Amino acid sequence: MITAVDSSVLFDVIGADPTYGPASANALRIVIREGRLIACEVVWAEVAASFVPAEGAQHAFKLLNLEFSALTVEAALKAGGAWSVYRTRGGTRTRVTADFLVGAHALTQADRLLTRDRGFYRSYFKGLSILDPSRI
Repeated sequence: MITAVDSSVLFDVIGADPTYGPASANALRIVIREGRLIACEVVWAEVAASFVPAEGAQHAFKLLNLEFSALTVEAALKAGGAWSVYRTRGGTRTRVTADFLVGAHALTQADRLLTRDRGFYRSYFKGLSILDPSRI
C-alpha cells in the first residue's frame, strides 16, 4: 500500500499540534506499517519552509520514512484538469495551487492520501481514496 501524505498531517506532527498532532502521529504509524509513505515536491517544499535551515526537514523526513516522489507528467496533467474544473465552477485563483498538485500526485502515484482536508480533494479528485487521521 502506498500512502501519499499532505502537508497538514506533517505539520501536525512536526509542530506537535495539541489538537491534531496525536491523531496524525498515530495515522502515520499505521500507514508506515502498511506500506510506503510518499510525498511530492510540493509537500516537501511546504514543510521544509518551517525548518531553519530548510535542509533540517530532510532529517525529519528520514525519521518518518518519508520518500520523495516527484510529480509525473500524468499527475501534472490531472492537476491542470482539476484546476480547470475549479475555474469553471467559479474559482477565483488565477494560478494552480499546491493542493491541486498534491491531489493529482496522490491520485496517480499512490493508493490513498492521508490528509485532514477531505472536502477539497473529494470535490476535485474523484476516485481518490482519502484517509483522515481523526477517523483511524
